[in-house]
Amino acid sequence: MALRKLSSKYDLSHPQIHNIVNSELDSLIDNTKLTHKYCNRYCGIFVVDGKYVKVRGYEKKIPLIYGIDYLTHDIPLAMLAVSENYQAYARFFRLLNILNYPLRAVISDDVDCLKYAVKQIYPKAILQACWTHYLENIRRALNIRTEDKYQEFFAALCRYVFNKHDKRNTTKGLMSRLDKTLTYCRPSDNLTKVIILDILKKQRELFAFQYIKNCPNTTNLIESYNSHLQGRLKTIKGFQSFSSAQRWLNGYIVRRRTKSFTDCCQRFKHLNGKTSLEKTLKRNLKLSNISLKKAPKTER
Repeated sequence: MALRKLSSKYDLSHPQIHNIVNSELDSLIDNTKLTHKYCNRYCGIFVVDGKYVKVRGYEKKIPLIYGIDYLTHDIPLAMLAVSENYQAYARFFRLLNILNYPLRAVISDDVDCLKYAVKQIYPKAILQACWTHYLENIRRALNIRTEDKYQEFFAALCRYVFNKHDKRNTTKGLMSRLDKTLTYCRPSDNLTKVIILDILKKQRELFAFQYIKNCPNTTNLIESYNSHLQGRLKTIKGFQSFSSAQRWLNGYIVRRRTKSFTDCCQRFKHLNGKTSLEKTLKRNLKLSNISLKKAPKTER
């Protein structure tokens, strides 16, 4: 809830509400410590993305890098970074490793520094590139939305190569499916050849999902979380400092983990009425028995 609405609801001044909210946020347990202390039931299929936020003192928006455990929809780790580079992702996946997260697959955009960090820290994990973003890049390269020249080629690409409903859509039959696609373009067209070669080059990352049960081939889950966060950030318009951004985002993530799902559909209907945190708690723990407050400092 916006501070202005809280001020009106409780008949308190804006500075009073601001101080109360900050005090409560400061008393919350750090999200990473929450995971380390209470959670260990994860599927190992991890959807990762960065959501950029505006922070005073930085010329450009900076990323909140976070990941969602696919089957539980829980957020074991979120980290505010200065930029989305190798150092940031290396720190992110090292923290994930410290949390003993059983990483088997990472679903993300085609970001080289992310992929390199994963392979350095989790060498056995597979990398799945998001089909939605990959196809969007092809759309832009072909000017699909403004020109008709490559419409048939792109439609064939979606029908034969990137058809998630076709169970025969595997790396084994990729060459034959690409051959079908090529019939919809001119033999002398270099742009379509470049796209075909890129698909062949990245086929392992584009079709990695077929090797792990329940693994998605898009980052749609975390994109929906991003849209929810963006809606909330619009009322804030920016943070005064890096520490204030960390404090608020930590509170937001903890809130998401302890809020019951209401709109999950299809294969995730069973999550409705439950929180993501209770799905990942250690087996001997109940949500009502854990503390979301920081441990009090002991005096020496």
